[in-house]
Amino acid sequence: MSLVVLGLSHHGAPLGLLESVALDGPAATDLETAVLRSEHVTEAVVLSTCNRTEVYAESLTFHGALVDITNALAQACSVDRAELQPHLYVHYEDRGIAHAFTVAAGLDSMAVGEAQILGQVRRSLSRAQKHGHVGPALNGLLQQGLRVAKRVHSETEIDLVSGSLVQAGITRAEAVLGGLGARSVLVVGAGGMGALAATTVSRHGAREVVVVNRNPDRAVGVAERVGGRARPLAELTEALADADLVIASTGARGQVVTAEHVAAALATRGGRPQVYVDLALPHDVELDVDALEGATRVGLAELGEDLAEAGSAPQVAVARELVTAEVAAYLLQRSAQAVAPTVTALRARAGEVVDAELTRLERRTPGLDDHERAEVRRAVERVVDKLLHTPTVRVKELARDGQGGSYARALSDLFDLDPRDVSLVSAPPAIPGEDA
Repeated sequence: MSLVVLGLSHHGAPLGLLESVALDGPAATDLETAVLRSEHVTEAVVLSTCNRTEVYAESLTFHGALVDITNALAQACSVDRAELQPHLYVHYEDRGIAHAFTVAAGLDSMAVGEAQILGQVRRSLSRAQKHGHVGPALNGLLQQGLRVAKRVHSETEIDLVSGSLVQAGITRAEAVLGGLGARSVLVVGAGGMGALAATTVSRHGAREVVVVNRNPDRAVGVAERVGGRARPLAELTEALADADLVIASTGARGQVVTAEHVAAALATRGGRPQVYVDLALPHDVELDVDALEGATRVGLAELGEDLAEAGSAPQVAVARELVTAEVAAYLLQRSAQAVAPTVTALRARAGEVVDAELTRLERRTPGLDDHERAEVRRAVERVVDKLLHTPTVRVKELARDGQGGSYARALSDLFDLDPRDVSLVSAPPAIPGEDA
Protein backbone atom coordinates (compact mmCIF):
# COMPACT_ATOMS: atom_id res chain seq x y z
CA MET A 1 0.00 0.00 0.00
CA SER A 2 1.12 3.58 -0.67
CA LEU A 3 0.51 7.11 0.54
CA VAL A 4 -1.29 9.53 -1.78
CA VAL A 5 -1.81 13.21 -0.93
CA LEU A 6 -4.13 15.25 -3.12
CA GLY A 7 -5.09 18.85 -2.45
CA LEU A 8 -4.91 22.51 -3.28
CA SER A 9 -3.56 25.47 -1.34
CA HIS A 10 -2.78 29.18 -1.43
CA HIS A 11 0.37 28.38 -3.45
CA GLY A 12 -1.50 27.61 -6.67
CA ALA A 13 -5.24 28.05 -6.25
CA PRO A 14 -7.21 31.32 -6.45
CA LEU A 15 -8.80 32.45 -3.21
CA GLY A 16 -12.29 32.03 -4.60
CA LEU A 17 -11.67 28.37 -5.35
CA LEU A 18 -10.13 27.81 -1.92
CA GLU A 19 -13.30 29.24 -0.41
CA SER A 20 -15.37 26.76 -2.42
CA VAL A 21 -13.41 23.76 -1.11
CA ALA A 22 -13.11 24.89 2.52
CA LEU A 23 -14.70 22.20 4.71
CA ASP A 24 -15.81 22.26 8.32
CA GLY A 25 -15.47 19.18 10.54
CA PRO A 26 -18.68 17.36 9.53
CA ALA A 27 -18.06 18.07 5.84
CA ALA A 28 -14.48 16.79 6.13
CA THR A 29 -15.78 13.61 7.76
CA ASP A 30 -18.30 13.16 4.93
CA LEU A 31 -15.52 13.54 2.37
CA GLU A 32 -13.43 10.90 4.15
CA THR A 33 -16.44 8.57 4.09
CA ALA A 34 -16.86 9.16 0.36
CA VAL A 35 -13.16 8.55 -0.33
CA LEU A 36 -13.24 5.30 1.64
CA ARG A 37 -16.01 3.97 -0.59
CA SER A 38 -13.30 3.59 -3.22
CA GLU A 39 -11.97 0.07 -3.60
CA HIS A 40 -8.53 1.63 -4.02
CA VAL A 41 -8.39 3.39 -0.61
CA THR A 42 -8.10 1.89 2.88
CA GLU A 43 -7.53 4.97 5.08
CA ALA A 44 -8.31 8.67 4.69
CA VAL A 45 -7.79 11.93 6.57
CA VAL A 46 -8.97 15.35 5.37
CA LEU A 47 -7.12 18.49 6.47
CA SER A 48 -8.95 21.75 5.69
CA THR A 49 -7.59 25.08 6.94
CA CYS A 50 -7.85 28.73 5.93
CA ASN A 51 -5.34 28.22 3.11
CA ARG A 52 -5.51 24.55 2.09
CA THR A 53 -7.74 21.51 1.68
CA GLU A 54 -5.99 18.16 1.39
CA VAL A 55 -6.86 14.46 1.40
CA TYR A 56 -4.29 12.04 2.82
CA ALA A 57 -5.03 8.47 1.74
CA GLU A 58 -3.46 5.05 2.08
CA SER A 59 -4.03 3.48 -1.31
CA LEU A 60 -3.91 0.05 -2.91
CA THR A 61 -3.41 1.49 -6.41
CA PHE A 62 -2.20 4.98 -7.26
CA HIS A 63 -4.21 5.83 -10.37
CA GLY A 64 -7.46 4.33 -9.12
CA ALA A 65 -7.17 6.19 -5.81
CA LEU A 66 -6.30 9.44 -7.56
CA VAL A 67 -9.40 9.34 -9.78
CA ASP A 68 -11.74 8.43 -6.93
CA ILE A 69 -10.34 11.03 -4.51
CA THR A 70 -10.58 13.78 -7.14
CA ASN A 71 -14.18 12.88 -7.93
CA ALA A 72 -15.11 12.72 -4.23
CA LEU A 73 -13.52 16.13 -3.55
CA ALA A 74 -15.27 17.76 -6.50
CA GLN A 75 -18.63 16.32 -5.46
CA ALA A 76 -18.19 17.22 -1.77
CA CYS A 77 -17.43 20.84 -2.65
CA SER A 78 -19.93 21.13 -5.53
CA VAL A 79 -17.10 22.20 -7.82
CA ASP A 80 -16.78 21.01 -11.39
CA ARG A 81 -13.85 18.64 -11.76
CA ALA A 82 -12.60 20.56 -14.81
CA GLU A 83 -12.36 23.72 -12.67
CA LEU A 84 -10.65 21.89 -9.84
CA GLN A 85 -8.14 19.80 -11.80
CA PRO A 86 -5.64 22.51 -12.92
CA HIS A 87 -5.06 23.64 -9.34
CA LEU A 88 -4.61 20.24 -7.69
CA TYR A 89 -1.24 18.91 -6.58
CA VAL A 90 -0.46 15.26 -5.93
CA HIS A 91 2.28 13.85 -3.73
CA TYR A 92 3.05 10.13 -3.69
CA GLU A 93 4.93 8.05 -1.13
CA ASP A 94 8.25 9.74 -0.17
CA ARG A 95 7.13 13.16 -1.41
CA GLY A 96 3.82 12.72 0.40
CA ILE A 97 5.63 11.99 3.66
CA ALA A 98 7.86 15.05 3.20
CA HIS A 99 4.80 17.18 2.44
CA ALA A 100 2.94 15.97 5.55
CA PHE A 101 5.88 16.84 7.82
CA THR A 102 6.39 20.21 6.11
CA VAL A 103 2.72 21.13 6.49
CA ALA A 104 2.58 20.12 10.17
CA ALA A 105 5.67 22.24 10.89
CA GLY A 106 4.02 25.31 9.37
CA LEU A 107 6.64 25.56 6.62
CA ASP A 108 4.02 25.37 3.85
CA SER A 109 1.64 27.89 5.45
CA MET A 110 0.81 31.37 4.24
CA ALA A 111 2.30 32.62 7.51
CA VAL A 112 5.47 30.52 7.38
CA GLY A 113 6.22 28.80 10.67
CA GLU A 114 2.82 29.52 12.23
CA ALA A 115 1.94 27.17 15.06
CA GLN A 116 -1.86 27.05 14.59
CA ILE A 117 -1.48 24.31 11.98
CA LEU A 118 -0.30 21.95 14.72
CA GLY A 119 -3.69 22.06 16.37
CA GLN A 120 -5.48 21.78 13.04
CA VAL A 121 -3.56 18.63 12.08
CA ARG A 122 -4.12 17.16 15.54
CA ARG A 123 -7.86 17.82 15.44
CA SER A 124 -8.16 16.40 11.91
CA LEU A 125 -6.38 13.22 12.95
CA SER A 126 -8.43 12.89 16.12
CA ARG A 127 -11.66 13.34 14.18
CA ALA A 128 -10.65 10.71 11.62
CA GLN A 129 -9.72 8.31 14.42
CA LYS A 130 -13.09 8.86 16.09
CA HIS A 131 -14.92 7.84 12.91
CA GLY A 132 -12.65 4.88 12.15
CA HIS A 133 -11.28 6.45 8.96
CA VAL A 134 -7.61 6.22 9.89
CA GLY A 135 -5.52 3.09 10.43
CA PRO A 136 -1.92 2.36 11.39
CA ALA A 137 -0.37 3.89 8.26
CA LEU A 138 -1.85 7.40 8.39
CA ASN A 139 -1.96 7.42 12.17
CA GLY A 140 1.76 6.69 12.32
CA LEU A 141 2.54 9.25 9.62
CA LEU A 142 0.58 12.14 11.12
CA GLN A 143 1.58 11.38 14.71
CA GLN A 144 5.20 11.54 13.60
CA GLY A 145 4.45 14.72 11.67
CA LEU A 146 3.18 16.30 14.89
CA ARG A 147 6.33 15.23 16.75
CA VAL A 148 8.51 16.69 14.00
CA ALA A 149 6.56 19.96 14.14
CA LYS A 150 7.10 20.20 17.88
CA ARG A 151 10.84 19.69 17.34
CA VAL A 152 10.85 22.46 14.75
CA HIS A 153 9.26 24.93 17.17
CA SER A 154 11.34 23.90 20.19
CA GLU A 155 14.77 23.36 18.57
CA THR A 156 14.90 26.07 15.89
CA GLU A 157 14.21 29.80 15.90
CA ILE A 158 11.32 29.51 13.46
CA ASP A 159 9.04 31.37 15.88
CA LEU A 160 11.12 34.50 15.33
CA VAL A 161 9.87 34.71 11.75
CA SER A 162 6.46 33.08 12.08
CA GLY A 163 4.46 36.28 11.82
CA SER A 164 0.85 35.21 12.12
CA LEU A 165 -2.02 36.33 9.92
CA VAL A 166 -3.36 38.16 12.95
CA GLN A 167 -0.15 40.13 13.37
CA ALA A 168 -0.05 40.95 9.66
CA GLY A 169 -3.64 42.19 9.88
CA ILE A 170 -2.86 44.40 12.87
CA THR A 171 0.10 45.89 11.03
CA ARG A 172 -2.19 46.78 8.13
CA ALA A 173 -4.78 48.23 10.53
CA GLU A 174 -2.25 50.37 12.38
CA ALA A 175 -1.16 51.88 9.08
CA VAL A 176 -4.69 53.30 8.80
CA LEU A 177 -5.66 53.85 12.43
CA GLY A 178 -2.36 54.44 14.18
CA GLY A 179 -1.59 52.51 17.37
CA LEU A 180 -4.31 50.48 19.08
CA GLY A 181 -3.89 52.19 22.45
CA ALA A 182 -6.95 54.40 21.95
CA ARG A 183 -8.88 51.97 19.77
CA SER A 184 -11.75 49.60 20.35
CA VAL A 185 -11.38 46.17 18.73
CA LEU A 186 -14.23 43.81 17.89
CA VAL A 187 -13.40 40.13 17.37
CA VAL A 188 -16.10 38.22 15.50
CA GLY A 189 -15.64 34.51 16.20
CA ALA A 190 -14.32 32.71 19.27
CA GLY A 191 -12.52 29.74 17.74
CA GLY A 192 -8.76 29.25 17.69
CA MET A 193 -8.06 32.17 15.37
CA GLY A 194 -10.54 34.43 17.18
CA ALA A 195 -8.91 33.65 20.53
CA LEU A 196 -5.48 34.38 19.04
CA ALA A 197 -6.77 37.68 17.63
CA ALA A 198 -8.20 38.74 21.00
CA THR A 199 -4.96 37.86 22.78
CA THR A 200 -2.80 39.65 20.21
CA VAL A 201 -4.73 42.93 20.16
CA SER A 202 -4.79 42.89 23.95
CA ARG A 203 -0.99 42.62 23.98
CA HIS A 204 -0.88 45.54 21.54
CA GLY A 205 -2.66 47.61 24.19
CA ALA A 206 -6.10 47.92 22.63
CA ARG A 207 -8.31 50.17 24.72
CA GLU A 208 -11.19 47.70 24.57
CA VAL A 209 -11.65 44.15 23.27
CA VAL A 210 -15.16 42.93 22.49
CA VAL A 211 -15.96 39.38 21.36
CA VAL A 212 -19.07 38.30 19.43
CA ASN A 213 -19.82 34.66 18.67
CA ARG A 214 -22.77 32.43 17.88
CA ASN A 215 -22.02 30.48 21.05
CA PRO A 216 -22.26 33.10 23.83
CA ASP A 217 -20.40 30.94 26.36
CA ARG A 218 -17.35 30.71 24.10
CA ALA A 219 -17.46 34.46 23.54
CA VAL A 220 -17.49 35.05 27.29
CA GLY A 221 -14.60 32.60 27.78
CA VAL A 222 -12.37 34.32 25.22
CA ALA A 223 -13.29 37.82 26.40
CA GLU A 224 -12.61 37.05 30.05
CA ARG A 225 -9.14 35.70 29.26
CA VAL A 226 -8.09 39.09 27.85
CA GLY A 227 -10.03 41.35 30.19
CA GLY A 228 -12.60 42.17 27.52
CA ARG A 229 -16.33 41.70 27.28
CA ALA A 230 -18.71 39.63 25.19
CA ARG A 231 -21.79 40.72 23.28
CA PRO A 232 -24.48 38.52 21.72
CA LEU A 233 -24.52 38.01 17.97
CA ALA A 234 -27.87 39.78 17.83
CA GLU A 235 -26.04 43.01 18.73
CA LEU A 236 -23.52 42.70 15.88
CA THR A 237 -24.57 45.93 14.13
CA GLU A 238 -24.25 47.96 17.33
CA ALA A 239 -20.92 46.30 18.12
CA LEU A 240 -19.61 47.18 14.65
CA ALA A 241 -20.52 50.82 15.14
CA ASP A 242 -18.43 50.99 18.33
CA ALA A 243 -15.35 49.29 16.85
CA ASP A 244 -12.37 50.91 15.15
CA LEU A 245 -10.87 47.55 14.15
CA VAL A 246 -12.92 44.44 13.38
CA ILE A 247 -11.20 41.06 13.10
CA ALA A 248 -13.44 38.31 11.76
CA SER A 249 -12.81 34.56 11.70
CA THR A 250 -15.92 32.45 12.20
CA GLY A 251 -15.71 29.59 9.71
CA ALA A 252 -19.36 30.21 8.85
CA ARG A 253 -20.72 29.51 5.37
CA GLY A 254 -21.65 32.86 3.86
CA GLN A 255 -20.89 36.42 4.93
CA VAL A 256 -21.33 37.33 8.58
CA VAL A 257 -20.52 41.04 8.13
CA THR A 258 -22.30 42.51 5.10
CA ALA A 259 -21.83 45.82 3.35
CA GLU A 260 -25.23 46.80 4.72
CA HIS A 261 -24.02 46.13 8.29
CA VAL A 262 -20.93 48.24 7.72
CA ALA A 263 -22.80 51.10 6.05
CA ALA A 264 -25.10 51.29 9.05
CA ALA A 265 -22.14 51.31 11.41
CA LEU A 266 -20.29 54.02 9.48
CA ALA A 267 -23.38 56.26 9.50
CA THR A 268 -23.10 56.55 13.29
CA ARG A 269 -19.34 57.17 13.50
CA GLY A 270 -19.08 60.75 12.32
CA GLY A 271 -16.43 59.99 9.70
CA ARG A 272 -14.11 58.00 11.98
CA PRO A 273 -12.44 55.26 9.86
CA GLN A 274 -12.76 51.52 10.37
CA VAL A 275 -10.58 48.60 9.34
CA TYR A 276 -12.02 45.12 8.75
CA VAL A 277 -9.47 42.27 8.85
CA ASP A 278 -11.04 39.11 7.42
CA LEU A 279 -9.13 35.94 8.37
CA ALA A 280 -11.86 33.50 7.37
CA LEU A 281 -12.19 31.12 4.47
CA PRO A 282 -14.86 31.38 3.13
CA HIS A 283 -14.61 35.10 3.89
CA ASP A 284 -16.73 36.58 6.68
CA VAL A 285 -16.68 40.21 5.52
CA GLU A 286 -18.43 41.01 2.25
CA LEU A 287 -15.98 42.13 -0.44
CA ASP A 288 -18.07 45.24 -1.22
CA VAL A 289 -17.17 46.65 2.20
CA ASP A 290 -13.91 47.93 0.75
CA ALA A 291 -15.86 50.23 -1.58
CA LEU A 292 -17.52 52.08 1.32
CA GLU A 293 -16.00 55.42 2.23
CA GLY A 294 -14.36 55.22 5.63
CA ALA A 295 -13.98 51.43 5.61
CA THR A 296 -10.89 49.41 4.69
CA ARG A 297 -11.17 45.66 4.16
CA VAL A 298 -8.07 43.45 4.43
CA GLY A 299 -8.38 39.79 3.43
CA LEU A 300 -6.17 36.73 3.11
CA ALA A 301 -4.96 37.74 -0.34
CA GLU A 302 -3.43 40.97 0.98
CA LEU A 303 -2.04 39.32 4.10
CA GLY A 304 -0.44 36.57 2.00
CA GLU A 305 1.44 39.22 0.03
CA ASP A 306 2.69 40.81 3.26
CA LEU A 307 3.97 37.47 4.58
CA ALA A 308 5.50 36.17 1.34
CA GLU A 309 9.09 37.14 2.13
CA ALA A 310 9.24 35.20 5.43
CA GLY A 311 10.02 31.94 3.59
CA SER A 312 13.53 33.10 2.72
CA ALA A 313 14.63 33.76 6.31
CA PRO A 314 17.68 31.75 7.53
CA GLN A 315 15.64 30.33 10.42
CA VAL A 316 13.30 28.77 7.87
CA ALA A 317 16.23 27.10 6.11
CA VAL A 318 17.35 25.55 9.42
CA ALA A 319 13.83 24.31 10.09
CA ARG A 320 13.63 22.76 6.62
CA GLU A 321 16.91 20.94 7.20
CA LEU A 322 15.51 19.44 10.39
CA VAL A 323 12.38 18.30 8.54
CA THR A 324 14.47 16.77 5.75
CA ALA A 325 16.48 14.76 8.30
CA GLU A 326 13.29 13.58 9.98
CA VAL A 327 11.83 12.47 6.64
CA ALA A 328 14.98 10.44 5.91
CA ALA A 329 14.84 8.82 9.36
CA TYR A 330 11.16 8.00 8.93
CA LEU A 331 11.75 6.39 5.54
CA LEU A 332 14.61 4.32 6.95
CA GLN A 333 12.50 3.15 9.85
CA ARG A 334 9.60 2.29 7.55
CA SER A 335 11.89 0.30 5.23
CA ALA A 336 13.20 -1.70 8.18
CA GLN A 337 9.66 -2.37 9.38
CA ALA A 338 8.68 -3.54 5.90
CA VAL A 339 11.28 -6.36 5.83
CA ALA A 340 11.02 -7.30 9.51
CA PRO A 341 7.98 -9.60 9.06
CA THR A 342 9.79 -11.65 6.39
CA VAL A 343 12.88 -12.03 8.59
CA THR A 344 10.70 -13.04 11.54
CA ALA A 345 8.75 -15.55 9.45
CA LEU A 346 11.99 -16.98 8.04
CA ARG A 347 13.44 -17.56 11.51
CA ALA A 348 10.14 -19.02 12.70
CA ARG A 349 10.18 -21.47 9.77
CA ALA A 350 13.78 -22.44 10.62
CA GLY A 351 12.78 -23.03 14.23
CA GLU A 352 9.96 -25.33 13.13
CA VAL A 353 12.36 -27.36 10.96
CA VAL A 354 14.85 -27.68 13.84
CA ASP A 355 12.14 -28.83 16.27
CA ALA A 356 10.77 -31.38 13.80
CA GLU A 357 14.20 -32.88 13.04
CA LEU A 358 15.21 -33.06 16.71
CA THR A 359 11.92 -34.79 17.55
CA ARG A 360 12.66 -37.35 14.81
CA LEU A 361 16.21 -37.80 16.17
CA GLU A 362 14.88 -38.47 19.67
CA ARG A 363 12.72 -41.31 18.36
CA ARG A 364 15.65 -42.88 16.51
CA THR A 365 18.25 -42.48 19.30
CA PRO A 366 16.51 -43.32 22.59
CA GLY A 367 19.87 -43.96 24.28
CA LEU A 368 21.05 -40.33 24.29
CA ASP A 369 21.06 -38.69 27.72
CA ASP A 370 19.80 -35.13 28.40
CA HIS A 371 23.28 -33.60 28.17
CA GLU A 372 23.92 -35.16 24.78
CA ARG A 373 20.52 -34.11 23.45
CA ALA A 374 21.15 -30.50 24.60
CA GLU A 375 24.54 -30.50 22.82
CA VAL A 376 22.92 -31.77 19.61
CA ARG A 377 20.23 -29.06 19.81
CA ARG A 378 22.81 -26.31 20.36
CA ALA A 379 24.89 -27.55 17.42
CA VAL A 380 21.91 -27.64 15.06
CA GLU A 381 20.73 -24.21 16.16
CA ARG A 382 24.23 -22.75 15.64
CA VAL A 383 24.30 -24.14 12.10
CA VAL A 384 20.89 -22.61 11.35
CA ASP A 385 21.90 -19.26 12.86
CA LYS A 386 25.05 -19.14 10.74
CA LEU A 387 23.13 -19.98 7.58
CA LEU A 388 20.50 -17.30 8.26
CA HIS A 389 22.91 -14.62 9.45
CA THR A 390 24.03 -13.36 6.03
CA PRO A 391 20.57 -13.11 4.40
CA THR A 392 19.20 -11.45 7.56
CA VAL A 393 21.94 -8.82 7.67
CA ARG A 394 21.78 -8.29 3.92
CA VAL A 395 18.04 -7.68 3.82
CA LYS A 396 18.38 -5.07 6.57
CA GLU A 397 21.23 -3.36 4.69
CA LEU A 398 19.18 -3.29 1.51
CA ALA A 399 16.21 -1.92 3.45
CA ARG A 400 18.35 1.07 4.45
CA ASP A 401 18.99 1.68 0.74
CA GLY A 402 15.33 1.35 -0.14
CA GLN A 403 15.78 -2.05 -1.85
CA GLY A 404 14.64 -4.34 0.94
CA GLY A 405 11.23 -5.07 -0.50
CA SER A 406 12.41 -7.03 -3.55
CA TYR A 407 14.99 -8.97 -1.50
CA ALA A 408 12.36 -9.83 1.12
CA ARG A 409 10.08 -11.15 -1.62
CA ALA A 410 12.96 -13.24 -2.96
CA LEU A 411 13.54 -14.74 0.50
CA SER A 412 9.86 -15.59 0.74
CA ASP A 413 10.01 -17.39 -2.61
CA LEU A 414 13.31 -19.19 -1.95
CA PHE A 415 12.26 -20.51 1.45
CA ASP A 416 8.61 -21.03 0.43
CA LEU A 417 7.27 -18.83 3.23
CA ASP A 418 3.50 -18.86 3.53
CA PRO A 419 2.19 -15.28 3.00
CA ARG A 420 -0.15 -15.91 5.91
CA ASP A 421 2.84 -16.46 8.19
CA VAL A 422 4.33 -13.13 7.12
CA SER A 423 1.03 -11.30 7.58
CA LEU A 424 0.61 -12.71 11.09
CA VAL A 425 3.86 -11.18 12.29
CA SER A 426 3.11 -7.90 10.50
CA ALA A 427 -0.36 -7.40 11.97
CA PRO A 428 -0.86 -3.67 12.61
CA PRO A 429 -0.73 -2.51 16.22
CA ALA A 430 -3.71 -0.94 17.89
CA ILE A 431 -4.04 2.73 17.07
CA PRO A 432 -2.88 4.80 20.04
CA GLY A 433 -4.79 7.80 21.25
CA GLU A 434 -4.16 11.27 19.98
CA ASP A 435 -0.68 12.52 20.61
CA ALA A 436 -0.95 15.44 23.00
